[in-house]
Amino acid sequence: MLQQINKKIIFYISLIIILSTFNNKNLKNFDLLKINMIDVEGIEFSDNEFLKIANLIKLNNILSIQKSQIKEILNSNNFIEEYEVFKRYPSSIEIKVKKTNFLASTNINGKNYFVGSNGKFINTKDYSKNLPFVFGNFEPEKFLEFKSIIHQTNFKYNNIKNFYHFPSGRWDIEMTSGVLIKLPISGIKESLNLSIELLNDIEFSNIKILDIRQKNQIFTND
Repeated sequence: MLQQINKKIIFYISLIIILSTFNNKNLKNFDLLKINMIDVEGIEFSDNEFLKIANLIKLNNILSIQKSQIKEILNSNNFIEEYEVFKRYPSSIEIKVKKTNFLASTNINGKNYFVGSNGKFINTKDYSKNLPFVFGNFEPEKFLEFKSIIHQTNFKYNNIKNFYHFPSGRWDIEMTSGVLIKLPISGIKESLNLSIELLNDIEFSNIKILDIRQKNQIFTND
């Protein structure tokens, strides 16, 4: 272990000595610092994205390249939720990526999209039948806020078949059992817990619509 540490110390001291003999102009052409490897973990880049990064890196050595330049390319990828960029001296770049989770499907202007946990719409050729579908015009951030409230209740997300969003900001939920739950604009958490209690009650076992939009009032339709 001590021998490994000593080797690292010797390497970095040698590197500092070598670099100190060059001015900034020479550093740009210094072959030892020329980036020769890009290591990506967690996702596969498209050819176009990888080409952008490769072309960017071709013009720089590891000292002159800015992480912000690479991050700009990564931010344009809607499949990415989180990432980290590391410079591994003397000549490699390491990119660790966390791929976003697909939470729901939707359709915008005739095109299919996933709703990602990163708060972005992700274009797809076909929506997944294993995900709930969201009807209506909505911002991904608003959907994430609503989903967060659901997870604070006893409501099971995988029991949801469809979401319906209205211009007022209100949501309805259609369950896989076929029951439609009409929710109020405010007090959603309490309303969801109440709906679970009611649906577990044998008196409400055959209902098709549970309307709890009005405070202290419950409407059902068999």
